[in-house]
Amino acid sequence: MLNKLLNKSLRSLFALLVLITGLGVGATMLSMPAHATDQQSSQQQANAKTSDADLWRAVKSGDSGYTTAKGVETGVLINVAGNDGKEVRNKYLTPIMAIAVVGVFGAFLLFYLVNGASKLSHGFSGKMVLRWTKADLWLHWAMAIPCLTLIFTGLNIMLGKYALQPYVGADVWAALIYGSKTIHDYAGPVFIIAWALCVVKWMPMQTFKMYDLKWFLVVGGYINFGPFKGKHPDSGFANAGEKMWFWTLTFFGLFISVSGIMLVLPGLDLPREASMAALLIHGISAIILIAFTIIHIWMATVLSEGGMESMKSGYCDENWAIQHHNLWFDEIKENGTLQYKE
Repeated sequence: MLNKLLNKSLRSLFALLVLITGLGVGATMLSMPAHATDQQSSQQQANAKTSDADLWRAVKSGDSGYTTAKGVETGVLINVAGNDGKEVRNKYLTPIMAIAVVGVFGAFLLFYLVNGASKLSHGFSGKMVLRWTKADLWLHWAMAIPCLTLIFTGLNIMLGKYALQPYVGADVWAALIYGSKTIHDYAGPVFIIAWALCVVKWMPMQTFKMYDLKWFLVVGGYINFGPFKGKHPDSGFANAGEKMWFWTLTFFGLFISVSGIMLVLPGLDLPREASMAALLIHGISAIILIAFTIIHIWMATVLSEGGMESMKSGYCDENWAIQHHNLWFDEIKENGTLQYKE
């Protein structure tokens, strides 16, 4: 009887152990898919994060993707050259342009206040000598007016947001910047045509000669003190300073014209790199031409007594011609082309 009870108890205990073991194994088996799923999900999230990082790293570096849009560089979300060019323009060209305008104008104003104008040694003679034809005058002003228009509108486009925008209302600024851009675009073609005609017509008179070197050494005879006072260097029809201005206008006028055409003609469908290069070349050329234009205006008006008259009427005073362009005056006397105003 005792053995039967013992055997029955052992069987019951074994059955209980088997049940407990089975339940444990079952629970383990049930928990394994959930754990594996959690691991797989975490791995997928990590891969997704890495994939997104790689994607945006490629986008920021300027890599091209796929798009159904048609055109140049439509697959590029971020153009690196465009961003770099914009930084160069804002960080360097804009302040340099401001320095060029204020610095050159201020330097010549100071020079004028200290030195004064270059007076005619023998005063005005009253005899007016023909220097420019009517065609020359028309060409000069046909180029000068759009050139000045481009300078003022260009300065507003480049510097207006610093010099004007903080002090005017939003509506006024919007009208100013829109008007400047519109006028700039329409004045450009007029300048290009007049510039090309002036270059072709006046180039034969602008070759440098050996005597031009002396003109630079004595600063053109414009200094009224020290060892330079009263020094009037030899000069032909155009003096060395005018020749330098002409060739500066010729070369940088070409650069600014070509780059301007590239910027205002969307039909060219240029790559962003080419457009940004054109914008930077346009800005650099503008800085140089603005600086030389300020010099040219100062020299032709304030610093040279009687100098502006020849661009108003085409005639200059005989004493002015002898003092500033003696070789040209001697030449027209000798070849019989000297003409006085009646």
